[in-house]
Amino acid sequence: MHRNAFHETGICRYRYFANEVAILKADTVKDDTAEVPTAPEETHVSARTKLSIGATALLSFVGVLTETSLNVTFPTMTKEFGLPLSTIQLLTSGYLLMVTLVMSTSSFLLKRFDARLLFRLAIATSLAGTVLCSVPANYWVLLAGRLLQAAATGVSTPLMMHVILSLVPQRRRGVYMGIAGMVISLAPTLGPTYGGLINYYWSWHIIFVLTVPLLLLSYILGELNLRLSPRSKAAQHFDALGLVLLTFALVSLTQIFDRLGASGTFNAPVLIAITATVIAFALLIWHSVSSRAPLLNGRLLKTPTVGLRAINFFILQFINIGSSFLIPVFAELFLGANSMHAGLLLLPGSLLGALIAPFAGSVYDRHGAALPLLVSNISMLIGVGAFWWLTGNLTLPLITGLYIFLKLGFNIGYSNTMSDASKYVAAEQQTDFNSMFNTFQQYAGSLGTSVLACSLAVSEVARPGDPTHAAAEGTSHGFMLLIGLALIALIATVVSVALRHKPPIRLTPVKI
Repeated sequence: MHRNAFHETGICRYRYFANEVAILKADTVKDDTAEVPTAPEETHVSARTKLSIGATALLSFVGVLTETSLNVTFPTMTKEFGLPLSTIQLLTSGYLLMVTLVMSTSSFLLKRFDARLLFRLAIATSLAGTVLCSVPANYWVLLAGRLLQAAATGVSTPLMMHVILSLVPQRRRGVYMGIAGMVISLAPTLGPTYGGLINYYWSWHIIFVLTVPLLLLSYILGELNLRLSPRSKAAQHFDALGLVLLTFALVSLTQIFDRLGASGTFNAPVLIAITATVIAFALLIWHSVSSRAPLLNGRLLKTPTVGLRAINFFILQFINIGSSFLIPVFAELFLGANSMHAGLLLLPGSLLGALIAPFAGSVYDRHGAALPLLVSNISMLIGVGAFWWLTGNLTLPLITGLYIFLKLGFNIGYSNTMSDASKYVAAEQQTDFNSMFNTFQQYAGSLGTSVLACSLAVSEVARPGDPTHAAAEGTSHGFMLLIGLALIALIATVVSVALRHKPPIRLTPVKI
């Protein structure tokens, strides 16, 4: 299971974890290879570990913040660069896809390379991308800078999770995963507000300049404190074919909704994209099953609780990022709000949701997964249901209140879902687990944005010349889809609680 270690009188002690007190009292626990005795569980988290988590969290925060901060600057950029919006939006969609693909390689990277080396690489890449974005000679230089920043975020976010899962004891892990969840959920919804303010008072270039001090602080903290050896010093096989197939599959899936939104109907290009997606995912699944060391270890999902948690995790992030896209667009097109006010609608919910995440992790540590996950998924279902039911009667204050409710539900369950799933994965597979769930997290947001943008676009095609009612109709259809997904997530949670599988206990030393 998750590992931590320390030295006392020159002897490396062993540490291992369990989920329930009943398991801790057991005499022995069956493992795949041996029987392992139980022992008291450590709960102390060293200052060095806390600062290491802080360093990687700060780097991830900067990356995710800039992920959405450019969205409100696109009208300015279309005039400045003389390019259509369909090209300018690659600054976000290309960024998201790059993050997803780099995250998919994180299992290999974390097994093969020292954590501090990866951290240095992420810092250097992020700084290089920031320089290119701050003073771009043209659009393509800016896009190159964004892709470099995306690569850095694709390394830093799994690295943050890896540090937590490797160095934090299980009984404290909920709190720290809550902090990680706070970083992941707060930054993207702060992005539009941050970007809008900077662009309004200065220039979009300053969005990147102001992140440099944060990157330097992150580097200092990580350089002084981050110490975590790779899982294996042996040469690791890199699944290049798997990466190609994954890229093909994700791009094809995104193209379905892009083309459907443009045409408003299932025409030939849409059907071609659907066919390509089916073929791509079939090849990817076949390759993952037959490969000795696949890029994403789908075998982990064979454990019922892990598979159900993965479904829940993906849907929660889909709803989170998708709704943060849909709500401001609805406010601008249907209610006539300006971009600044539309972005500010999300701020109270984002802040309160972020504040509750560590508390929710503490509840998970004390009471287990059932309570926070059920509360989270029921709240999400009620929240998206209320948005759908009240679409035609929404006001700016009502949107703010409902979004607060929605974000509280999301943050109560999001990081706890991943934290609980990790208990059902053996220690030697933790990097595979980390890579898979972080890939799900990133692509869920990307796909959520594409699908809900498609919902709006199809309504616009169906109602030409009537953007106000088209926005209301597209928003209503979008929230109807989110209701269905939230119901699936709730069912997955209820089933997983009913299964009540006991996680394996692993006895694995880590020398630092």
